[in-house]
Amino acid sequence: MAYWLVKSEPSVYSWEQFVKDKETSWDGVRNYAARLHLRGMKKGDAVLYYHSNDGMEIVGIAKVSKEAYQDPTTDDERWVSVGLKAEKRLKHPVSLDTIKEDKRLKEMALVRISRLSVQPVTDKEWAAVMELAKEK
Repeated sequence: MAYWLVKSEPSVYSWEQFVKDKETSWDGVRNYAARLHLRGMKKGDAVLYYHSNDGMEIVGIAKVSKEAYQDPTTDDERWVSVGLKAEKRLKHPVSLDTIKEDKRLKEMALVRISRLSVQPVTDKEWAAVMELAKEK
């Protein structure tokens, strides 16, 4: 299983709305690096859900429910979406400031490539975030 992080502004698509919807198509991504990451996602992979701009914290965990398919928001076949299913809210959201202060996370894409909306997370980074969130 691989780990990922996706970002959304809470005013655009909040964790609360995602939980209410239970499942969503992660579409509308128009960045080439993010597209490669979407294509790399496999069913069952775990995904950190990050509120960007307002909040700036990891708030929940999702799972990939459907692997890459044609993005329904465009006719351009090069762009893809994945299905995501909301799993659980973190007991303690992990802020960007906390992530930046933790030496174990200094190489995390969220810190190094802050604008990338879909990014990989290493096993060690996942474990560190779970520890900071007080998750098992």
